[in-house]
Amino acid sequence: MADYEAIKKRMAELAALIEKYNREYYVENASSISDADFDALMNELRGLEKEYPQFKSKHSPTERVGGEVQSEFKKIPHKRLMLSLGNVYNEDEIAAFDRRTREALNRPVVDYVGEVKIDGLGMSLVYEGGELQYAVTRGDGVMGEDVTKNVITIHSIPLTVKEKRPFEVRGEVYMPKASLEELNEQRKIDHEPLFANARNAAAGSIRNLDPAVAASRKLEAFWYYLVNARELGIHSHYEALAYLDELGFRTNHERRRLKGLAPMLDYVTEYQAKRPSLDYDIDGLVFKVDDLDSYDEIGYTAREPRWATAYKFPPEEVKTKLLDIFVSIGRTGRATPNAVLTPVRVAGSLVQRATLNNENFIVDKGLKIGDTVILRKAADVIPEVVGYVKEARDGSEKEWRMPETCPVCGGPLTRVKGLHYCLNPHCGSRKIEAMIHFASRNAMDIDGMGDSVIEEFFAEGFLHDIPDIYDLENHASEIKALDGWSDKSINSLITAIEASKKQSLERLVYGLGIKEVGEKTAKALARRFKSMDALLAIKEETLLEMDDIGPVVAKSIVDYFLDPENVATIAKLRLKGVNMEYLGTDQVDVNSYFYKKTVVLTGTLEHYSRDQMTEILEGIGAKVAGSVSKKTDIVIAGPGAGSKLAKAQELGIEIMDEKTALDHLASLRGGN
Repeated sequence: MADYEAIKKRMAELAALIEKYNREYYVENASSISDADFDALMNELRGLEKEYPQFKSKHSPTERVGGEVQSEFKKIPHKRLMLSLGNVYNEDEIAAFDRRTREALNRPVVDYVGEVKIDGLGMSLVYEGGELQYAVTRGDGVMGEDVTKNVITIHSIPLTVKEKRPFEVRGEVYMPKASLEELNEQRKIDHEPLFANARNAAAGSIRNLDPAVAASRKLEAFWYYLVNARELGIHSHYEALAYLDELGFRTNHERRRLKGLAPMLDYVTEYQAKRPSLDYDIDGLVFKVDDLDSYDEIGYTAREPRWATAYKFPPEEVKTKLLDIFVSIGRTGRATPNAVLTPVRVAGSLVQRATLNNENFIVDKGLKIGDTVILRKAADVIPEVVGYVKEARDGSEKEWRMPETCPVCGGPLTRVKGLHYCLNPHCGSRKIEAMIHFASRNAMDIDGMGDSVIEEFFAEGFLHDIPDIYDLENHASEIKALDGWSDKSINSLITAIEASKKQSLERLVYGLGIKEVGEKTAKALARRFKSMDALLAIKEETLLEMDDIGPVVAKSIVDYFLDPENVATIAKLRLKGVNMEYLGTDQVDVNSYFYKKTVVLTGTLEHYSRDQMTEILEGIGAKVAGSVSKKTDIVIAGPGAGSKLAKAQELGIEIMDEKTALDHLASLRGGN
């Protein structure tokens, strides 16, 4: 008879040894065991787990290669809000941050910790009893996604620690520059689209439902904040990071202790020069007050702590050649000139296209085809042409003029208020852009159906209009014949398309691309009318009764639902099984405390984010405004409330704290 206690003990010993050697290799850059001996330990553990699966730990080291494919990511609320940081952009703004901090603490000098700001995916790890319980993304700061199975494939993350008390640690998961280059080389061989930058690659890897994908991507992580350090008897942020080192976490040792403003500015100068030499992308620096006990005294705004700030590097500027200018047509018919550039790397990604906005932009910048131009990324994201290099001109440059006809359908381009439009509703480019918008994350959220996929399927004849998206399953064999497509990728796409049929009405309304209707208006329409049938019968005068819908928007909505082609599109989508009803849980009650009242939120809310509270209040019939005026009925104020609270007091407006607001909401729901 097997000695189960001895087997369990051996499995625990093996797991502990493997984690010890993982830490040596991935965190300390050292190793006290050969690869062969390490593999032998791993193989022994795998064999025991296979024979005695009942004793396998939920976070066994064998899971680091990726477990079973997940069907979805479970939502997990953060135990404490995962706030973002405010930004500063120059020395004067850093000085202003330092001045406000000194004034808040009434100290002549404040000690800070300077850290590099990793350009990755925000993550939180929760430990209890010395074991990792789960890993959760930032999400909206209140609720994130459980990505534990993917995160544990990062070998430097400890699965067990010596600290038995509960604690939470936050940081960034990222992809090293070398891993990105290696990944893109392989994707090029496999005819797959390349990742634009390391952040996108890291985020895509962590949010992939197959943990084996995350395991193959060679991700890394730095941990920069011990959330409940004071509960563990630690009162300095710098010392908290040292304790994370001691526990086996990988922290970034580019950090500095900085006494006052002058060292902060020196740190900025040092890392602006050092940034390119790092083997990972950073998009700035972070300054945090070192004294943890002063955080509550310094306080918070609604979305961010006042005791920390992020310094964002100035946009990196590079020079490249403007090879050509081509015009693209958007879903509204707008014609936009775009620059074709000699490929150049800027802010971590390869850029060979950039929007030139409109004809006036090109004229005002004085751009010519053949110019050497200065390129940068606005906010390190969107490529933009700043201007041209005058001294680089040699006379070979050519003037560019806006074409008179649409480059796609050949119809005339019409100039309206300085912008050009193709007014042909059947223009192929407009149809492509409409489908891209329909499938986008904030609309029907069809994962895997990006711009290039839709363009390819349109060119192949699989897609002609939005409803065709729901017939792509019929083209599976033809899609598989295209470069870069496999049974697995086709099945993933079809699964995502099928899932989109269950989206709520507001996403469908937004996805249809009705002129003048953004996400907020789409949500208001869905809440108010509840079904597509009601929207199809909508009257202009009814729309004008709604807050924030004026004559222009109302006419655009009515015109859309009167157009026979649009009605036919909706009918086809209905036949495909696309949901036509509002799925929200609104409980509008004319007797509720907030019904028809204008509410302003200010300060920090502990139970919900601003967006979530806005969603709740609007869902029960309130209007949430951004500023306090005589029309305001109620101000819900949390810690850190400032000028809005003062104005409400001055105007004699009703003020309540979050608890009182939640009590009113609870009474509406009939619960606690």
